[in-house]
Amino acid sequence: MTASLITQVAIGGLLMGLIYALVAAGLSLIFGLMDVVNFAHGQLLMLAMFAVYEIHRATGLDPLIQLPIVAALLFLIGVAIYRGLIARALDVRFNTGMVQVFVTFGLSVFLVGAAQLIFGSNFESINNVLLSGSIISVGQIVIPLPQVAAGLICLLAFATLMLISRTEFGRALEATREDRDAVALIGIDRDRIFSVGWGIGAALVGIAGAMLAMFYYISPTVGDNFALIAYVTVALGGFGSLIGALVAGLLIGLVEALTALFMDPSLKQVGIFAIYVLVLMLRPRGLFGRL
Repeated sequence: MTASLITQVAIGGLLMGLIYALVAAGLSLIFGLMDVVNFAHGQLLMLAMFAVYEIHRATGLDPLIQLPIVAALLFLIGVAIYRGLIARALDVRFNTGMVQVFVTFGLSVFLVGAAQLIFGSNFESINNVLLSGSIISVGQIVIPLPQVAAGLICLLAFATLMLISRTEFGRALEATREDRDAVALIGIDRDRIFSVGWGIGAALVGIAGAMLAMFYYISPTVGDNFALIAYVTVALGGFGSLIGALVAGLLIGLVEALTALFMDPSLKQVGIFAIYVLVLMLRPRGLFGRL
């Protein structure tokens, strides 16, 4: 066990943590906007990864080049989900919370089943990507370039979110988050804000999925584990907080990687949930939560 090995593992964990953070950011944005927990969030990640795989197989386009295409596709899917399902669930006047849970959970089951029917249950991967085999080497520390590129793009996505928050739409988004009923009095179309919010949340997952497809396996159930980590990340960072999602994602990625190094790799998630329970006991609203 050397210092260079620990450093390399820690850097790898932080890079993976940026992907966790981006997946969680979409979930946190949707929850913060309308108090809806999207139980199909992991399945949107799966759809993004299969979209990258199928486009690559049909055209040979590298996942990096596909990034805007997949993000736009997931944005449209997110808007369609809101318009077709969530908006109707929000209109229900009784047991609204349970209706939302059943709608998103039912959607997740449907998407997994549909993916298994269309793509099969085999594990797929994209081997000949643009950055395949490329590394960054500093002394004895070796980091694969696909993971580095994925981490940088995730940071760029977070920076873009921060810029959006300073625009007129961002202010409308924040106003809707603060009081969804009062915004109608000042001419803000709440339904439009919700729709675009779902689209942005899904697009963030699309970006994460495109990056993961460069070095991670693809299957109909690949979203399950990422969804579980996203829920923990959102709760750890604070519900509705994008900064919290970023910090918690980095923390979870680091803890997961170091736990796998010092313990059996099959127990790598023990460290994640230990940190989560500790924060839950000391700060129930999360690191940056206001609830």
